[in-house]
Amino acid sequence: MDLRQMRYFVAVARERNFTRAAQMLNIAQPPLSRQIQLLEEELGVPLVLRNSRPVRLTDAGRLFHEHALQVLGRVEQMQAATRRVGLNQNRVLSIGFVASTLYGGLPVLVRKLRQKMPDLDIQLLELLSVQQIPALKEGRIDIGFGRLRQSDPGVTSTVIYEERLALAVPPDSPLGRESGTLPFSALSGEKLIVYPKEPRPSYADQVLTLVQEADIRLGEVQEVREIQTALGLVAAAAGLCIIPASARQMRADLQFRLIEDPRAVSPVIVSHRAGDTSPWLSMVQDLLAEIIESAPPWMERD
Repeated sequence: MDLRQMRYFVAVARERNFTRAAQMLNIAQPPLSRQIQLLEEELGVPLVLRNSRPVRLTDAGRLFHEHALQVLGRVEQMQAATRRVGLNQNRVLSIGFVASTLYGGLPVLVRKLRQKMPDLDIQLLELLSVQQIPALKEGRIDIGFGRLRQSDPGVTSTVIYEERLALAVPPDSPLGRESGTLPFSALSGEKLIVYPKEPRPSYADQVLTLVQEADIRLGEVQEVREIQTALGLVAAAAGLCIIPASARQMRADLQFRLIEDPRAVSPVIVSHRAGDTSPWLSMVQDLLAEIIESAPPWMERD
């Protein structure tokens, strides 16, 4: 299987006709048909129903089409990113981020970058921490803001600060009647909602590890896809949720109490490709140091 075969198949899937696909690709129809046939032989399943007009894809063909589009799209992104770097034309800065960093320093950083470099095209892409490493290595993003430590030699990661964790509770919960800190033991017997459900490892694993290390026996654990869903379930009194302290501003209808334990923190980690000497990277690092030094209110210290 090669990229040419993928492109040929995508053309047939789009045109629903071998003749039109061949014309679009500027090749004769027999070689096109042969390449699709070779692709099917390699996969061991038919991809196209040839006796229908217009041509239809099999179930396997539809699945292959979806993945082929993703692969070809990433190849195009890789080619464009490589050309920009090679020609010193990298005026685009792509930043991957986990959702919770939107309530901390990321918006401030992006505003400062735009003020200093108005000609720089800053693109923001929401990616889970575990997704950021391949995205960096493939050139789809230049910088990642996540919460998982990693050991990939192709990626350099730095913890910029350890963010305190808070417990989100329903407004009518006994745990929400006070505003002080809570020990981990307050979770004993409670239902805990964690996110994201997948892919793993993730922030959910960080939380569950902290609970396990504190020797807390939970009543139940429910996994959901994202923080917004988790907090919605808390509002419905379906359980409690541990979130980064800066994310408390997401909902005004919940009570939030900081967890009183030195281990109850989640790192905010900035990552980039190892050996990257981009001027944007050094500027980002300087601005981050400036932001952290100012001790903004979302950085709970005590």
